[in-house]
Amino acid sequence: MNALSPEYIQERLTAHPGWRLEGIWLARDLQFEDFKSAWQFMDYVAGCAEAQDHHPNWYNVYSTVQIRLSTHDAAGVTDRDFDLVSRIDQYLSDAQHTDLTPTPIFQN
Repeated sequence: MNALSPEYIQERLTAHPGWRLEGIWLARDLQFEDFKSAWQFMDYVAGCAEAQDHHPNWYNVYSTVQIRLSTHDAAGVTDRDFDLVSRIDQYLSDAQHTDLTPTPIFQN
């Protein structure tokens, strides 16, 4: 599987507000109402990731979750990442959350 070009990624991101390209990652930083809500979100994403055998890099402190998606074998973003983004967006469409100002947490 090959990494997608940055131009193609940007084109596809127009269908996924809140997501951005950050180096080799699709990135999103979220704030939930409380720790329980953040954990429920992470549990949902973990289930999707297990089903797809494609796991996010993320960081959680209390009610914030920072997600970074990249396909390690391709050293960049692939369709697998966009598949997981779509599942995450589906969950977030019904979840109370706030998109946070981008905060880099991983080095490329």
